[in-house]
Amino acid sequence: QTVKKRKVTLRIAVPDDAGALVAIYAPYVLNTAVTYEYEVPSAGEFRRRIVHTLENYPYVVAEVDGEIAGYAYTGRLGVRAAFAWAAETSIYIREDMHGLGIGRKLYDALEKFSQVQHIVTLHSAIAWSEDENDPRLTRGSTAFHRHLGFTETAHFKHCGYKFDRWYDLLWMEKTLGVLPERPEPFRPFPTLTAEEYRACLGEK
Repeated sequence: QTVKKRKVTLRIAVPDDAGALVAIYAPYVLNTAVTYEYEVPSAGEFRRRIVHTLENYPYVVAEVDGEIAGYAYTGRLGVRAAFAWAAETSIYIREDMHGLGIGRKLYDALEKFSQVQHIVTLHSAIAWSEDENDPRLTRGSTAFHRHLGFTETAHFKHCGYKFDRWYDLLWMEKTLGVLPERPEPFRPFPTLTAEEYRACLGEK
């Protein structure tokens, strides 16, 4: 059996996933500039974040042969009322699980959920280094988002400081479908039906 044949399945995160998700996130905090957090959150804090996200948005976990291998979620882009139809994405893949197509599967699910929720645009904030050979940050995330149809819309200079150096922030975005003249009301995640959940997760 080759690595490429390993089965990737998606499901909605539950609070008890916190420990496993922190373990995936921790190396990004400690060893990279991918996230601008300095300290690894506790499992309790991560549990709180999962619960908070699921109040309005999807939080999707990817499993490879039944083992948690990555996760992605959306959140409101801004707190004002007019931001209701824009969401920010986040994604993290376990270090030894890259190259299995997990990221694309997770983003496909986020896009489907977002469309059902009447979200019109997705936005992603991506750490950027001017140094192509930065040991703490590759340009893989930018290439990944571009491959999925995101385009760069803003470049904030020197807005993050980590590992004794300055980092930039790229904002990339994607419009989902045709921009409506008048969008339908935002649908909080818990109001979606079981059938919609299954369809967005790619279940038969």
